[in-house]
Amino acid sequence: MQRFIGRRHQLRVLSETLASVGGAVGSARPGECILLRGRRRVGKSSLVEEFIRRSGVPSLFFTAAGGSAEDELTELLDSVSHSTLPGRALFAEEAPQQWNAAFRLLAEALPDDRPSVVVIDEVPYLMDRVDAFEGMLQRAWDRLLSRKPVLLLLIGSDLSMMEALNDYDRPFHQRGREMVLGPLNPADLAEMLGLEPAEAFDAALVTGGLPLICRDWPHGGSLWDFLEASLANPISALLVSAERSLGAEFPPQAMSREVLKAIGAGERTFTNIARAAGGVSHTTLTRATEVLTGKRVVAAELPLSTRPSKERRYRVADSYLRFWLAFLEPHMAEVERMRGDLTLGRVREQWTAWRGRAVEPLVREGLARLLPDQGLPAAPAVGAYWTRSNDVEIDLVGADREPVAKRLLFVGSVKWLEKSPFDSHDLAALHKHRAALTDEPVPLVVVSRSGVTCDGPQAVYGPAELLGAWQRR
Repeated sequence: MQRFIGRRHQLRVLSETLASVGGAVGSARPGECILLRGRRRVGKSSLVEEFIRRSGVPSLFFTAAGGSAEDELTELLDSVSHSTLPGRALFAEEAPQQWNAAFRLLAEALPDDRPSVVVIDEVPYLMDRVDAFEGMLQRAWDRLLSRKPVLLLLIGSDLSMMEALNDYDRPFHQRGREMVLGPLNPADLAEMLGLEPAEAFDAALVTGGLPLICRDWPHGGSLWDFLEASLANPISALLVSAERSLGAEFPPQAMSREVLKAIGAGERTFTNIARAAGGVSHTTLTRATEVLTGKRVVAAELPLSTRPSKERRYRVADSYLRFWLAFLEPHMAEVERMRGDLTLGRVREQWTAWRGRAVEPLVREGLARLLPDQGLPAAPAVGAYWTRSNDVEIDLVGADREPVAKRLLFVGSVKWLEKSPFDSHDLAALHKHRAALTDEPVPLVVVSRSGVTCDGPQAVYGPAELLGAWQRR
């Protein structure tokens, strides 16, 4: 069996919560609920399966499939029959025809004298297909399930719907604690794939830290080894995962798909996106970007400074999806006719330039995690700054808040080239851009893949130091 990598914190939280449930056996309301959300294929189900395997307690794992309310209920009954709950035979005897009755029987099937785990996966499907599902779930929890020593895990990939489940005006409000599962981080990838720090960041940019894709990466292998093998296989996880995820969230005819393609191709401004998407109207584009940002597929960002700005820029939020849209999706036909070598050559030609910008959000996240460090204070906001004409672009801006800061804490530059260190010319450009942003002598920060050959920056980070942001300290 393959070793389970990462997720130590999440496994610990789940284990501690289950222990709390077990310690409350015999009390009035020992049950606890966790709302687990994360993008598709990020490993939510695998995490929970591993947790259940380690816990050894009676459990039920039910996954909604997006069918009718009747079909979903049939699947629930089948899942119960294959569960390890001690009272699972009750469902075979009564075969409930309504969800309220199914929840009642489920509560009866749970043990009273020891903890158990009940998992409902893809909850947004049930919210969408089963009338009054949230209300029925709330009543079942309040009156029945929470009175049993059960850990109820509600899992969903539609981030906005899972967040809405816990909104103050929804029936299930404040009945569960929220847990967000992100992709495997660069430190996880370094351990899992046997990579050096710089190569771990490359892996993060291409795979997005999605476990299913990472499994195909040869241990200790290079980026190009991985890409060559994946592009030679038309059904590799690298090629098919994005289409499956998008197909589940956006129908092929939806304008959101065209807008996403335009952003993935490198368009960042509203006007350019509209043009690249086929000249869509302002109203249509606004609606599409709202859908994409609401589902957390696209990030809409403003320049971080002490002055308000309307120069909003868009980017694909997921690293893997960004890579797939830029290099793979436009050329799937050649991969399918076994000419992945052509696609690989295109990646090689454009890789350095694409990576230089693609790594910046990951660098900002790393810095936010590391600080305070090297004399720099903690920064509640780490972003970037740009002007409409792009005559001033600053990769790193630390501030006390965003998007309009009261105080800037530092500015910095990211130079992510393999054979070109940050030098005095780069430092002069950073000084010039800082002067265009602020009159204050805020500290200068440099993040460089190949080191620094000049004096002046207050703090310098390379791949190894940045990787430490995700390692246990």
